[in-house]
Amino acid sequence: MPFTRRKWLSQCVAATAASGIAAAQRYAQDAVRSAAPPAFQSFDAATGAEIAALTSQIIPSDDGPGAREAGVVYFIDRALGTFDADRRQAYQRGLAAVQKKRRELFPQSSSIATLPPAGQMELIRAIEHTGFFALLRKHTVYGFLGDPSYGGNRGGVGWKWVGFENRMSYQPPFGYYDAQAKGGE
Repeated sequence: MPFTRRKWLSQCVAATAASGIAAAQRYAQDAVRSAAPPAFQSFDAATGAEIAALTSQIIPSDDGPGAREAGVVYFIDRALGTFDADRRQAYQRGLAAVQKKRRELFPQSSSIATLPPAGQMELIRAIEHTGFFALLRKHTVYGFLGDPSYGGNRGGVGWKWVGFENRMSYQPPFGYYDAQAKGGE
């Protein structure tokens, strides 16, 4: 198959997106490792706290490490400043809608981050069918399960949680096909 300009362009776009994701994961890992909370690049501190509260309900820290331990909020912050910068307005509009829903459900509350966990979960259930929630969930999973060598998934907490072993080589599991390969022993 001949190498075409279209093929070259699509490979360039894929490489650019991958490098952006890697940079965001690297930033997240560095941010979570530091002793002092790092400065956000795309969020202000209040917005970061709100996003962190929501992501901590998507992947909670109840029976293992969650979004907070993996530094997901820093991954999202960096993503909105790099490879997903075009989604920044979606976050602004989406978070404004979530704040409106929070005020409807909890009129005495001042922020998502100050709601008790049960209140945060009730709010999540109220927005779970929105485009913003789908985007937030996708970014949360990227930040939690990304390759730690690039910065997300600090300490490999996501990989440990799902049982993924990062090795240089893999042996296939033993099964019926091994017997077939040896002549049906």
